[in-house]
Amino acid sequence: MVTSYSLELEVITERTKRILELAHETGALLYGDYTLSSGKKSDHYYDGKQMTLHPEGAYLIGEEILDRLSGIDVDAIGGLAISAVPIVTAVTLVSRLKGKPTPSFIVREEPKAHGTRKRIEGHFRKNSKVAIVDDVITTGGSVNKAIEAVKAEGCEIVKVIVIVDRKEGGSEQLRQEGYDFEAIINLPPSGEASISEAPDIKGETKERVLR
Repeated sequence: MVTSYSLELEVITERTKRILELAHETGALLYGDYTLSSGKKSDHYYDGKQMTLHPEGAYLIGEEILDRLSGIDVDAIGGLAISAVPIVTAVTLVSRLKGKPTPSFIVREEPKAHGTRKRIEGHFRKNSKVAIVDDVITTGGSVNKAIEAVKAEGCEIVKVIVIVDRKEGGSEQLRQEGYDFEAIINLPPSGEASISEAPDIKGETKERVLR
């Protein structure tokens, strides 16, 4: 049992290590003079699309998020356009390959001006259980927009997952509000990126370990 538990943790650790390596290799992690979406200045920046539009990056992110949803009753996964688009696409494709199909949806900044005039696109149902994802959280603006949109439709947010947490208040606020929040990579004000603490093993993985 101990061996199985160690092997499962090793798989998680090796994958998250590779995700962090790819963040550097793909140019997703940048250092220089940048202005963030919050308006703040920073000497480092995470360009998430460089990771989630990369073949290996997209697959590993899809695997990692799907594993973190294991054992949670979730009907669909979604987030704010455009940052969440490649993330939810990766998760949906990997979920199909793993035999655990998970539908996805996208929240528009503003409702569509023509056609269906929807703000939420994709496989989304009112009053369902959903997970919200994003590429990075700083103050939490984009994540909160997605949360507010689905809550307005009566949904329960069972998980919030981001690739990078800049540790500037957004994640702390979500936790204080009672959301189950996780990040894959920590990128604090110092600019030194590190793997976020691995989540507890749960769901099917936990069942295999306990047998």
